Amino acid sequence: MDTPENSPNPELAEFYSRIDKQELAPLWEVIHRLVAPKPITRAVPHLWEYEQVRPFLMESGTIISAKEAERRVLILENPVLRGEARTADTLYAGLQLILPGEVAPAHRHTPAALRFILEGEGAYTAVDGERTYMSVGDFILTPSWSWHDHGHEGVGAMVWLDGLDIPQAHFFGATFGENYPEERYPTTRPPETCNARYGANLRAVDDEPTDPASPLFSYPYSQTRPALEQLCASRKPNPWHGYKLEYRNPMDGGSVMPTISAFLHGLPQNFQSQRYQTTEHQIFSVVEGTGRTVVGEGENQTEIEWGPRDHFVIPGWYPYAHETEGEVVLFSFSDQVSQKKLGLWREQRHD
Repeated sequence: MDTPENSPNPELAEFYSRIDKQELAPLWEVIHRLVAPKPITRAVPHLWEYEQVRPFLMESGTIISAKEAERRVLILENPVLRGEARTADTLYAGLQLILPGEVAPAHRHTPAALRFILEGEGAYTAVDGERTYMSVGDFILTPSWSWHDHGHEGVGAMVWLDGLDIPQAHFFGATFGENYPEERYPTTRPPETCNARYGANLRAVDDEPTDPASPLFSYPYSQTRPALEQLCASRKPNPWHGYKLEYRNPMDGGSVMPTISAFLHGLPQNFQSQRYQTTEHQIFSVVEGTGRTVVGEGENQTEIEWGPRDHFVIPGWYPYAHETEGEVVLFSFSDQVSQKKLGLWREQRHD
């Protein structure tokens, strides 16, 4: 907006000066930015290499305990959003470390959270008093306002990716948090009960959904990886996505949480996807294999080369294409479900 000092029109400059004192602003100076021809995102594409991040994460384990930190996490902060705890405009991601014998104390919060396990064995997440033990590649939910704590009963470091909708909750001014008075929330059900009740794609006829999030909060890689393999064997790859499965809520077939969508991707050997763009903001975790992703176009094009346990973000409406030499498995999460519910989601598939 032109200010009194730089406006070429003295009458406008004087007018702007007067309305500014009343906390008013002229729409005509900003309308083309507010309703631009295409989306404008603040975040930029970026890669976090696990080999570079892991030493800092391990060092944090020697400096502060899980109990002291409450959650010992290194946030994957977008380079242009430093200090805002954002990986993308609408999503938060971080890497969490828990060591043998530690407990990350019970708490709950309105932002919904997910975990994707990167390293280690023997740790658990307890959701509302039910434990699930975690292995590499497992996908875990801690839905909005559910009590949850983590503990490590095994050996060696345990590391996972945290993903939350914190920026969305902050935007709506709807962020609440609460610590449980004890270190652990009381046990309410035997471990893995949710898988017994919902994991076989069955549910009791008298079970009615009481929460919009999935009641199945553990999706083991031992089950999802074979499902991806069967998909790959049954059809040709999609030109834009390769093979892509969405984690679903068994109660209604919808996304696992109201604000976050999550996916498991299979990219074949020597695959080069066609360019694709979408309004959703996406965060990727490399599960298996190596490759590269070309993001952007023209002067803003960048190449991201990635390998196992690396993480990268593709902000909304950035065109991108994946390239592989060997077979690849990726995990990703995004704000797709939020955008679809608000009628905002779009995609463009390039030939």
